Amino acid sequence: MPRIDQTTEVQTVITTFETSPGTCQDLMDALTDAYAEFISKQKGFIAAGLHVNDAQTRIANYSQWERREDFQAMLRSDEMRSRNRGFAPLCRSFEPVLYDVVATFD
Repeated sequence: MPRIDQTTEVQTVITTFETSPGTCQDLMDALTDAYAEFISKQKGFIAAGLHVNDAQTRIANYSQWERREDFQAMLRSDEMRSRNRGFAPLCRSFEPVLYDVVATFD
């Protein structure tokens, strides 16, 4: 389970996917498969969560990695490049962005 904490030294990645109600579930299935079969087994992977908005037009993917380099190595792998090509027809756009947690509130 992702742990959002500004004192934890992990790399946070938030990827947003712009999709449509007609392809949202297909994209969720593809992302779930990618995590189950490949991403979660990569060096440095800690945890992730997938979120869908009510209109099924956006998916947000929150993931945590031990190091930035671990995430980048996974993203550059042949396996992930192939999977990303499979995601592309299911959404208008997607963009992974690396973040640092600077504040949390309870």
